[in-house]
Amino acid sequence: MSDLFDKRAKKLANERAPLAERLRPDQPDLFVGQEHLVGPDGALHALLHPAPGQTPSVRNMILWGPPGTGKTTLARLIATRSGLAFETLSATSSGVKDVRELLDRARARLGGDGKGTLVFIDEIHRFNKAQQDSLLHASEDGLITLIGATTENPSFEVNAALLSRCRVHVLKPLDAPAMDALIDRALAQSAKVQLSDDGRDALKRYSGGDARRLLMAIEAGLDMLAASDETQLTAELLQRALGERKLRYDKKGDEHYDLASAMIKSVRGSDPHAAIYYAMRMLAGGEDPKFVVRRLAILASEDIGNADPGALNLAASAVHVVHFIGLPEAEYTICQLAAYLALAPKSNAAARARMAAHQIIAETGEMPVPLDIRNAPTKLMKDLGHGKDYHYAHNYEGGFYPQGHLPQQIEGRKLYEPTDHGFEARLKARLAELEKMIEQAKQQP
Repeated sequence: MSDLFDKRAKKLANERAPLAERLRPDQPDLFVGQEHLVGPDGALHALLHPAPGQTPSVRNMILWGPPGTGKTTLARLIATRSGLAFETLSATSSGVKDVRELLDRARARLGGDGKGTLVFIDEIHRFNKAQQDSLLHASEDGLITLIGATTENPSFEVNAALLSRCRVHVLKPLDAPAMDALIDRALAQSAKVQLSDDGRDALKRYSGGDARRLLMAIEAGLDMLAASDETQLTAELLQRALGERKLRYDKKGDEHYDLASAMIKSVRGSDPHAAIYYAMRMLAGGEDPKFVVRRLAILASEDIGNADPGALNLAASAVHVVHFIGLPEAEYTICQLAAYLALAPKSNAAARARMAAHQIIAETGEMPVPLDIRNAPTKLMKDLGHGKDYHYAHNYEGGFYPQGHLPQQIEGRKLYEPTDHGFEARLKARLAELEKMIEQAKQQP
């Protein structure tokens, strides 16, 4: 009787679950999107489609991508094929104590039947440093295999030590074919419901490549359809179900990137009016203000640089303010920053220096650091010549000694070439003065 009751309860719970949960795939062949990861040549294909009789070897990984792109589903599919015990932690509700208890269970499991543990941590970027540190040794020595999911750039939000122990796999917003497949699968459960062409387009615009958002929109449309005499999901009906404004801004699609590009090019073109307009267009459409201010902060170095060093300082302050205050008040800060950056003198010298450095490194590989500027904290290193003949610049007039610091093979190569714009003109004059002193020193016997 109890088993029958449990089965009936599970059936009812599943029927009442959101459409996104009911359609969550439990087989790799049902997973849509992310072909670059799960397709025949994808990095995760072998984990999802192991050869008969083989158990795939799962490594620590971070799944990084926007909401609704399949991070949790992928982790569950990998777990079912890994042969490992599967445990989950939520970064929003778990603390160090929960992590330690999980590790104790993993240790007992490994010492008992020898079975390993796969741990999935959703929103791992929300773990603080202490919580992330508690996973370091366990994920490194094989006590657990870690799969973390994050919507934030792991380079900024995950501790470097933990990140170095994980492979990062980037998930993308669902493309049009994947969204079409998901729409068809969802509507196949309602045979009498038809979807107009403009309704399909509206669903894809609204979801912006977010599968969960797409299925929620379909569910809202079906609920409204059930309460009316209509049999077709149209754009007009979906607008009533979801709200017209949300359908007008494709937050993760072409319009998203077009507006971001327009804002950047307006700032680069010194047009504060257009820069503010496009920034506010994105915010009015529901864009994350952190995305907008991050793009402007990148531009502060890429397109302004040392022509106005204050630009980066203001951008860094704006990033902090946006994180701390949020909308709508952060709009003041974003408009202030966009206007300042647009009117600042421009230089891409730092960007050109970056590309030049990458090119030299690609051409020459890992050249040894000259002995005279190597670190020499021990007697052995000093005996080997580390730091020998190093000239401490502050001991010389003007705080400068005319010696080279690049590896011998590329001595004299120039990476940073300042412009004549703004403050960078002063740096250009200073660099020319130093280079002249170096040349004069070379000519002396």
